[in-house]
Amino acid sequence: MRPPTRTLAATPPTWGLVRDDGFVDLGARHATRFPTLKHVVEANALQAMVEANVATPADHPLSALTYLPPLGNAQKIICIGVNYPDRNEEYKDAQSAAAYPSIFLRFPTSFVGHGENLVRPPESEQLDYEGEVTLVIGKPGRRIARVQALDHVAAVTLCNEGTIRDWLRHSRFNVTQGKNFDRSGSIGPWIVPFRDESQIADIRLTTKVNGEIRQDDRTSRMIYDFRYLISYVSTFATLLPGDLIVTGTPTGAGARFSPPIWLKPGDVVEVEADGIGVLRNGVEDENS
Repeated sequence: MRPPTRTLAATPPTWGLVRDDGFVDLGARHATRFPTLKHVVEANALQAMVEANVATPADHPLSALTYLPPLGNAQKIICIGVNYPDRNEEYKDAQSAAAYPSIFLRFPTSFVGHGENLVRPPESEQLDYEGEVTLVIGKPGRRIARVQALDHVAAVTLCNEGTIRDWLRHSRFNVTQGKNFDRSGSIGPWIVPFRDESQIADIRLTTKVNGEIRQDDRTSRMIYDFRYLISYVSTFATLLPGDLIVTGTPTGAGARFSPPIWLKPGDVVEVEADGIGVLRNGVEDENS
């Protein structure tokens, strides 16, 4: 049995527990107390929900699920750039890693769930992939000390931080446009309750395109570790339950090939990390 919690696209959307034998609809069972997955995170109740429903009969086969981005109503989606050593070297600018992380924000509408297609817009063919481990904040905090940082994590998930490359350079000091095209990235497939630092400190993160490994690294090699990112971000912004920190991608994005290899309709992208799962998405053109 796998313990992640995820949302099910239904009428209305719900949340629940994934097991090998099916999906337990906990949203229907706890609608008054926990109408959304975010309410579960706010109450620090993820692990309790898992443990209490190990033997609860499944309500739906996994084949019946349509996935939504977990915590699609997050107040903040905070993304970290250039956070693996080889990723910094990809820029070929002879500069050492920066003293502080590069940070930008994404909108919830820029993401789809597991199994849904990423969308290539008509404005550009330069749709790229970036596989990343993502932290789900469970406990609010401001100016969080590094030693206490992981106490504020409720869960982990995966992100394909899809990017429209040429739109990143439309203006100086600004990547917002290229990072926020509707449905250009994905989050999921579920959130995995966080236990302790060993769960994520040194795990393998890969991205495959059509079965070919393009990105392959370990979280232990990150320039700015998980504790530091939480502490640094919370210095200027209060972190709230349900906020997401997308922690950076390894080398091997399509833009760094010569010539670049952009995603195209029919491609399948799989982001995978030890103990979290596989986030899989196809690609289609907008209005195709």
